[in-house]
Amino acid sequence: MRTFVTGAAGFIGSTLVDRLLADGHRVVGIDNLTTGDLANLNQALAFHAPGRFTFVQADVQSPELSDIVAGSNPDVIFHLAAQVDVRISVADPLLDARNNVLGTINVCEAARAAGVRRIVYAASGGSRYGAPLALPVDEETPAHPLSPYGVAKMVGELYLGAYAQMYDIAPICLALANVYGPRQNPHGEAGVVAMFGSAMLQGRPVNIYGDGTASRDYVYVGDVVEAFARAGESSLDITGTFNIGTGQQVTVREVHRVMAALVDGSLPPNFAAARTGELQAIALDAAAAEASLGWKPAVGFTEGIERTVSWLRATLAPDPAELIGA
Repeated sequence: MRTFVTGAAGFIGSTLVDRLLADGHRVVGIDNLTTGDLANLNQALAFHAPGRFTFVQADVQSPELSDIVAGSNPDVIFHLAAQVDVRISVADPLLDARNNVLGTINVCEAARAAGVRRIVYAASGGSRYGAPLALPVDEETPAHPLSPYGVAKMVGELYLGAYAQMYDIAPICLALANVYGPRQNPHGEAGVVAMFGSAMLQGRPVNIYGDGTASRDYVYVGDVVEAFARAGESSLDITGTFNIGTGQQVTVREVHRVMAALVDGSLPPNFAAARTGELQAIALDAAAAEASLGWKPAVGFTEGIERTVSWLRATLAPDPAELIGA
């Protein structure tokens, strides 16, 4: 199968690229490298079968995208390129919309022009439903995003639905819970597990915003990539939005407790005011994904945290302050 991955140098995108190559597919990946890291693609670039992977540095908003897609002639487009930080979306909603709305429209247009029917879209399950009254939520729960990021990601779903009606495109939108695991940027603001692990391993206290009772549905990146792989290979008559999560709520305090147990000498957390746009609780019912895609999570939270901490230990550079004092 010929595949095309946007956001290929990102946390989830690069893990998906490796999986697609391992499954025997050809992959063209694009990334503008604004937040993606080319080092994430070292394994793909060194892949033993020449010509199976091609990387193009490009932005999904660029006019050249249609030509790049047409030239690669993919069977499936996996659209993961996005601005993923809720706080950035609040501070600069225009930037967020350009990336997450206009970028997605450009992907839709490129698919239409190239005759690509299957698009698998990384939707947001964590922000899609707003603040529901009962958890976990299924796909019948009304969408009610409460941040510019959530709105923009939801608009992407709506555009894909419109293109499905107008041009017979067959989109699958995977509404992702809070994804964590190896390759998540420990220096960014989008992943509490990576940020906590980075701070703890470098002897710094973590920051908890609010009282620490906010809860999320944490799903391991390997399980998420399994969902993308299954969606890409599924029958074209399977379309729509599918929640990808564990259905379990884990509080920020519990994340800290589990990680602190793995890192000797971890400092107590600092507490600060809750931040605008953050939800109090979310968890996703993924029964529909199991029924239609044969997907369910396989990696438990503690195991996933252990894998992530092991990766962080192996990859984190020493703290610059330690180097100065050495």
